[in-house]
Amino acid sequence: MAATRVSFVSFLKTLVLGLAGAALFVWLGTPLPWLLGPLFLCAGLSMAGGKVHCPAVARDAGQWVIGTALGLYFTPDAVARLATHGWSILLGIGWAYAIGFSMSWALMRWARVDPPTAFFAGAVGGASDMAVNAEHHRGDVASVAAAHSLRVILVVTVIPFTYQWLDLHGRDLSVQAAASVHYPGLLWFSAVTFAGAWLMRRWGAANGWVIGPLLVAAALTATGHAPSQLPGWLIAIGQMLIGLSLGIRFTPAFFQRAPRLLAVMGIGTVIAMVLSAGFGLLLARITGFAPETMVLATSPGGIAEMALTAKLLQLGVPVVTVFQVTRMVTMVLTVGVIYRWLARRNGWQAADSSAPHRLVGTRSE
Repeated sequence: MAATRVSFVSFLKTLVLGLAGAALFVWLGTPLPWLLGPLFLCAGLSMAGGKVHCPAVARDAGQWVIGTALGLYFTPDAVARLATHGWSILLGIGWAYAIGFSMSWALMRWARVDPPTAFFAGAVGGASDMAVNAEHHRGDVASVAAAHSLRVILVVTVIPFTYQWLDLHGRDLSVQAAASVHYPGLLWFSAVTFAGAWLMRRWGAANGWVIGPLLVAAALTATGHAPSQLPGWLIAIGQMLIGLSLGIRFTPAFFQRAPRLLAVMGIGTVIAMVLSAGFGLLLARITGFAPETMVLATSPGGIAEMALTAKLLQLGVPVVTVFQVTRMVTMVLTVGVIYRWLARRNGWQAADSSAPHRLVGTRSE
């Protein structure tokens, strides 16, 4: 009971920190202030040894809000438009595999980490899913989680600030089906989207709190039954909770655990963003979608963060969401099978799961 009370008090203090960070970034005029402000202040305090806490249920709540908000963009017109571009979504998935394989090779080549750790750290998928796969194949789970945290924070920072600097927004405007907030409708809407999240988690989906509400809201929207828009204050809270949950991952020991892996991951992520931007621009010329939209759709970021960027910058939310969701689902379903095939083909040995971090070809210190 005492530990629970301490955790609750620590979370309340972290929320206050998040509000202060959001207010500061709003004042500074940065992109995504309700996401990036809490993220940076929480990460800074955490790396300085401060006591910050954001329970998993808080991130789940933030993902539920964002997933529901994204689903409201799947109007009948948007769905019809996407239905004719399935081939481009497949190309996007193929590109994600190419980026992931290249990143994994770089981690084995220059960071000298073992194959399972390198493979699941480099794969462009959800951090939770990749960490679970790494554990199953005796990779270094903590290093995989750290690599994905670094990738997401780099993408979610660099791309929005770049878009703001270039003044890119609103050229592929998507409109939500529900134009206003209707609180009685919002109550049952919240209930059915929450049920969607619960079912997805019961089925074992690591991103169930985004995908479940998104699918329910999208189905209601596409059939003309969306009862209400989400109020702005609720979306702001959702962003803040996601920002805080990302920020707490950056502990004082974050960059000390596997500095070589994180260095390669950081450089590789920057290169991947540049190459993905080029691929997105090429895909935009072929599909006719706005270039700014396709850069977000093919970027190596997370579902919630990239789709949220598209929402706030008014850049083809359904397109970005579908590309990111299909990529994530495909990765979840195939990445373990692909690794096992590659391991048999190349004679990879599993890492020693008792060691905190194993370097290929070197002694453990």
